[in-house]
Amino acid sequence: MRPVVFWLMAALVGVAVVALTRLFFTNEYFFFAAYVVLQYVVLATAWNILGGYTGYINFGTGAFFAIGAYSAVVMHKLPALMQSTFGLAIPGIPLPVMILVGGIVSGAVGLGTGYLTLRLRGVFFAIATLALAVVVQTLIVNWDFVGGSRGIYVIRPAEAPLGGGYIQYLYTLMIALSVISVGIARSIERSRLGLGFAAIRDDELAAEAGGVPTLRLKLIATTLSGGLMGMAGAPLPYYVTYLDPTSSFNLAYAVNSVAMPVIGGMTSWIGPIIGAILLGTIQQIATVTISSALNLLIVGLLLIGFVIVAPNGIMGLVSARQRRRAALLEEAALQHEQEIIA
Repeated sequence: MRPVVFWLMAALVGVAVVALTRLFFTNEYFFFAAYVVLQYVVLATAWNILGGYTGYINFGTGAFFAIGAYSAVVMHKLPALMQSTFGLAIPGIPLPVMILVGGIVSGAVGLGTGYLTLRLRGVFFAIATLALAVVVQTLIVNWDFVGGSRGIYVIRPAEAPLGGGYIQYLYTLMIALSVISVGIARSIERSRLGLGFAAIRDDELAAEAGGVPTLRLKLIATTLSGGLMGMAGAPLPYYVTYLDPTSSFNLAYAVNSVAMPVIGGMTSWIGPIIGAILLGTIQQIATVTISSALNLLIVGLLLIGFVIVAPNGIMGLVSARQRRRAALLEEAALQHEQEIIA
């Protein structure tokens, strides 16, 4: 399928899902839960661009996610700041603009992280991304303008731009972000850029010796991954209405963003989607029926099970089954040909 056709189909699917869910679902909690699942689709896809395609494990998801969230907080407070400081009256900044700004800021941090850690590989790169999360959290805790350690309340607008409740509006925006992130991941997988990422993942030294611009490709991967994570985090202040470092740097974001691609399959664009929908749905059901405290336990148990039984994830199982079927068909055809000759 050509990229243009895929983008059109993905956009049509997104519009259809929004229209049908708004038409047939009246329970507001559905949109609360679906928002979280879609948020994990974006996070898992963003993580997979760096961790799955390029092979660089990132434990700093919480940092990029929080940068996007607090960028939105700054944009939210900017009109009041301009009024009190310079006497300028500016209108409130729309949430889509906040999402774009959050993506740009997080992408810039991702670019800087990639540049500073370009010589680090494997576990050392993973530790560096974890250190980034600690540094960003420390800065935000001590930044009074965005609430610091005490947190900040964010009042949602009285009316949603697209009609319905504001949670439905956030859900619609997250659908759009999911389509964008999945479209980017799929386009990368089927391009020369994706081949370069795969070369780095398989053997970076050999790829560099073969003329692959590894530094440039790693910077692209860290920028794209960080930018999409920041865009996923930007609507968070309007979703929770009270943002503090504990909620924005929640361990669940880092754990889920790694577990979901691993369970779904890291070498395919559809793997993170499967993992996010599967794990996200199970966690939302567990939150309602049992307790949200079991979410990370569920993720841990599923992750251990898949690492043992299916280390390549669900898509790995599907690919292995297809290869076995093709081998059997080829063997049967060869045997039939030999019988004809005999």
